[in-house]
Amino acid sequence: MLPTPIQQLSAFIQQVFPLPEAVLADFVQPWHPVAYKRKTMLTREGQTEPYLYFVTEGIQRAFCFDPAMQKEATLVFTYPPSFSGVADSFLLQQPSRFFLETLTASKMLRLSFEDFNRLLLQYPILERWLRIALSAQLAGTLQRQQEILCYSAEEKFRSLLQRSPHVLNLIPHKYLASYLGMDASTFSKLLSNTIV
Repeated sequence: MLPTPIQQLSAFIQQVFPLPEAVLADFVQPWHPVAYKRKTMLTREGQTEPYLYFVTEGIQRAFCFDPAMQKEATLVFTYPPSFSGVADSFLLQQPSRFFLETLTASKMLRLSFEDFNRLLLQYPILERWLRIALSAQLAGTLQRQQEILCYSAEEKFRSLLQRSPHVLNLIPHKYLASYLGMDASTFSKLLSNTIV
């Protein structure tokens, strides 16, 4: 029998940092299931992110848009099992600089900022859990920044294949190219020269 979304969330939380059972039970209690159609905009630039999401089905992307250049840049993809949302806007409760949309039909659990903040105040151990989770996220972000600034197009492409080969079949290549900071034709050439 497949685990329920709440069981998936609980297991994911415990991988970050094990919480006492009573704290875990209270932490997962206010998460509510939501479902979205493909290409649904969850967060818009200028909107304060009201929710933290846990993805159980589907793929989402966060991106920014440069109106002067009429160009999007994909920042991150989220898919099961992972957290999603515009984290800085959510945690700081300030207007988002980014957009968050579903690329496919998606099912998630979501937690409001009010419930999240209440739980952090009620259980100081959740602050430690959050610090550890954010530290891991920061390490990944810095590694990605290094790849963007220091790697050649081919090295970026190979790093993506090594880290997440499954995304080639799940995410439109134009978004993967944007994520890697290259144009679609370069991505296409690299893909055609690679046996996946």
